[in-house]
Amino acid sequence: MNLILLFPDDFVDAHRVRLSGRRLEHVRSVHRAAVGDSLVVGLVNGSIGRGVVTSLSDTLELSVSLSDDPPAPLPLTLVLALPRPKVLHRVIAGATSLGVKRICLLNAWRVEKSYWKSPRLSAANLLLQSTLGLEQARDTVLPTITLHRLFRPFVEDELPALASGSLALVPHPTAASECPRAVDRPVTLVIGPEGGFIDMEIASLTRAGFTPVTLGARILRVETAVGAVVGRLF
Repeated sequence: MNLILLFPDDFVDAHRVRLSGRRLEHVRSVHRAAVGDSLVVGLVNGSIGRGVVTSLSDTLELSVSLSDDPPAPLPLTLVLALPRPKVLHRVIAGATSLGVKRICLLNAWRVEKSYWKSPRLSAANLLLQSTLGLEQARDTVLPTITLHRLFRPFVEDELPALASGSLALVPHPTAASECPRAVDRPVTLVIGPEGGFIDMEIASLTRAGFTPVTLGARILRVETAVGAVVGRLF
């Protein structure tokens, strides 16, 4: 936890917060903080600053001062075929730590129906994983995460407008074009499920304005592909 993310309900007055639970235990066991120590804090969707420990017992109290802007967001919209529930945790936290601010979770032929019933798709869990990503990266701005259970209506009716004005890419193992490097414009990136998109889905994405690109001969897992493509593009 490189930043303690604060929420409006944490404030007991304009410059003082009281924390418990996971954040208290982290400060106690990992930071090993004591009264008088200063920690990096940030208000969700707001500024970053310092918090001075004023009390540390059953709760943690901090006197906070917020003055700095969070890091600039990554100019990327990530459209992701819903991964396995265990992988979803890593992908959401990882993408958030990279600065992705818009994530669309999408159905596809090779996405198991049971994935959509997972409690890991709950709003509370997605918020937790996003929070973990922000804490890692010293950021405060939560991503917008939307769920799209129907592939065709989303790709045909919503995705073209979502990707308008951006470089629209879909990594695919059999693509002929190489994935570009160090682009200087917004990107909309569609990443398929384990096993990849089927040909019909690639055709639909191509009609929606997306260019299939290759990352090379290696076939990557979803969580590896996200980091690899983002690092290559930006």
